[in-house]
Amino acid sequence: MSRVAFIGIGNMGWPMAANLLKAGHDVAVCDAVPERAGRFAVELGGRGCASPAEAAHGAEIAITILPTSKEVAEVAEQIAPVLPRGATFVDMTSGAPHRTREIAAMLAERGITTLDCPVSGGVPRAKSGELSIMAGGEDAALDAVEPVLRAMGTSIHRCGPVGAGQAMKALNNLVSAGGFLMGIEALLIGQRFGLDAAKMVDVLNASTGMTNSSQKKFKQYVLSRRFDSGFGLDLMVKDLTIALEIARETKTATPFSALCRELSASAQALLGPGADHTAFAQLSERLAGETLGGGNR
Repeated sequence: MSRVAFIGIGNMGWPMAANLLKAGHDVAVCDAVPERAGRFAVELGGRGCASPAEAAHGAEIAITILPTSKEVAEVAEQIAPVLPRGATFVDMTSGAPHRTREIAAMLAERGITTLDCPVSGGVPRAKSGELSIMAGGEDAALDAVEPVLRAMGTSIHRCGPVGAGQAMKALNNLVSAGGFLMGIEALLIGQRFGLDAAKMVDVLNASTGMTNSSQKKFKQYVLSRRFDSGFGLDLMVKDLTIALEIARETKTATPFSALCRELSASAQALLGPGADHTAFAQLSERLAGETLGGGNR
């Protein structure tokens, strides 16, 4: 059993922290929304704390899963003085690798080891404890925290030094977004040709066109018109921006990736704050003058 501070109990963090409790770990939680930590403690157990420093005081492991690396850096500054030497800071945010390396250097001066361990699988797999975890950092440190990570995910992929996990996550989401957009355009073409969009999804899932989006997003969130997967379009744009920053740093030409990022940013501007990433489909629908599942715009 480890003493864990879990900072950021939003859509993903709440079920992840809940799974740590189920695994028997001593968990203290806090969140930017003041009442959320108290509600978590009442409903599930653990300790609800008013600040990151309170949650992290004396913790062996401090976990963050926050919107961006900016918030992570602010939290790291707050908790560094209260974490004991030898503690491990595990950032599960889909963050910027270069910023994470700066945070790691700051914490190393206090004898605190940093790992970056962003996740994939969305809210459903966060709830079931079946997340895919992309880890960056020293093997010895990852060995030490693996029991904690295993309470939240079923596959841990060691990607390299600190920052490598977040680089892999950004590139994973780039591939996911590209597949989603291409799939939506294919469904629009097919529907205008006279094909049934739902049947098209079935064929894709039985053929070489199968993707995570065809399996888990098109029917569930687009054709249903729910657009409520739990992962925001703003976060997707952030991840694609990070991927393109890595491309620039490595001097890699990425014309399709750049277009995908610009289209996602256009969808964000069109739909406004709070849109789900699956609502990205609505940009393609408007450009085509067609609504998937029936009814023209």
